Amino acid sequence: MSDVSPTVAAPAADNVFARLVGVIFSPRATFERIVARPRWFGAMALVFGCLALGQFILLSTESGQEAMLDQQVRQAEQWTGTVTDQQYQAYERMAPYNRYLASGATLVFGPIVSFAIAGILLGIFNALLGGNASYKQVLAILAHGGAVQLLQAAFTLPLNYLRESMSGATNLGVFAQPLLDDTSFAARFLGMIDLFIIWGLIVTAIGLAVLFKRQTTPIFWSLMGVYILIAIGIAGLMRVTSGGA
Repeated sequence: MSDVSPTVAAPAADNVFARLVGVIFSPRATFERIVARPRWFGAMALVFGCLALGQFILLSTESGQEAMLDQQVRQAEQWTGTVTDQQYQAYERMAPYNRYLASGATLVFGPIVSFAIAGILLGIFNALLGGNASYKQVLAILAHGGAVQLLQAAFTLPLNYLRESMSGATNLGVFAQPLLDDTSFAARFLGMIDLFIIWGLIVTAIGLAVLFKRQTTPIFWSLMGVYILIAIGIAGLMRVTSGGA
């Protein structure tokens, strides 16, 4: 009688693409693999490289340049209340160069911000909450959490092209537009609260919970609380600098 080998489940794919997809569809199991073997460079390079490429392509089109001009005008109005003719002309002159500035800023400052946030989180969980994780593990969680940013870009970049506007299409301010004045504090605050950012915080909270063996919900609400405080501060500062509009 021939021997019958037991059926063995094939191990989950562990390349960078599989991990980024896994963060979306099965985050806890994926983060368990990431924590056990933390690798951050490939995920971070892929995420910020794709984001930069998407921005470059969009801002190379006439519709994308119109969208950026619309965003610059909106932001100036939110911060100062008005846009002068000289400012508008300056925005128009910069339109051909925005693709280089935006994509370059993503490639440079995206990783820098990730490095800084990873250090802050590591300090909080290790020094204050008694964790024993490594910086590389935290950085790997943040890098793979960028999968949500890729989905956001895939959704918003084509939409921005079609609308010729980069005004947020996934923030809570969109739902409040019929009810609130765009210059009010409430409208500015809700415009800061983006659904994809909330999703990203959920994913990050799951990763940190796996790494530090804690409950996900308290971590998420702590991150969410910081996000809300930042949004309140920026909305309040906009109100002050625009003359209390």
